[in-house]
Amino acid sequence: MNWRAIGAIIRKDLKVVSQSKAVIIPLIMVPLILLVAMPAAIGVFINGADLSTPDASDFTTMLEQMPRDLLDQYPEARTANHQVLLYVLLYFFAPFFLMLPLMVASVIAADSFAGEKERKTLEALIYTPTSDRTLYVAKVLSPWLAALAVTVVGLVAYAVVANVLAWPFMGRVFFPNAAWLVLTLWVSPAAAGMGLGTMVLVSSRVSTFQEAYQMGGMVVLPVLLLILGQVGGVIYFSTEFSLLVGLALWLIDLGLIWYGARTFRRGELLAKL
Repeated sequence: MNWRAIGAIIRKDLKVVSQSKAVIIPLIMVPLILLVAMPAAIGVFINGADLSTPDASDFTTMLEQMPRDLLDQYPEARTANHQVLLYVLLYFFAPFFLMLPLMVASVIAADSFAGEKERKTLEALIYTPTSDRTLYVAKVLSPWLAALAVTVVGLVAYAVVANVLAWPFMGRVFFPNAAWLVLTLWVSPAAAGMGLGTMVLVSSRVSTFQEAYQMGGMVVLPVLLLILGQVGGVIYFSTEFSLLVGLALWLIDLGLIWYGARTFRRGELLAKL
């Protein structure tokens, strides 16, 4: 493969993304809402809440369902408010965090070929002296690298919020823990791979960015199931569970990327122009 050509295509794609309001606005707003505004608002509410009131009954119910050993490693959390706050910061927001790489990769991948068609630049790209595999790899790596960068920045922002909220009783930097490091370094890249693998396939077969994004929206369903399972007390993002989720996602990624690389033909794209 021509890695020099791959690098040039990646740089071009990321430059186009940075200049597109339809792409860049969600990449900024969603992380701010999911990883800064929501945890900060919920954390402030929990710190000042009377958990014996009906308004806080959902939090106490979730805490009662939670295996005790998950919080026993944090003896600083002596009150119910402290324990609920740690539960929310360490476990409740974990599946929401996975929405970040999935969303970033999906948005950029949706723009991968469909956006080229809208901008009337796809024909010039197809005629570049690169192989089908080189072009496909470049179109996959662009959203994947962007998703990883946004995920790391998002983790740093969330870590600041989490440590500030829990500092009054923890008295130390406790976040990120081992489970969140696994989530960031192992699960998040796999989640991004699933999103971009699906969206590149969809994007190469439709005509507009909006069509690609709408048709690829189903890729968030597995993460929504994880969110429902977490809220319902069925699953918890421990280190072991995160490792298993990551393994499952990587296997899905391998299948998607293998199928995409095998079926991608620039001639078919040219015929749809």
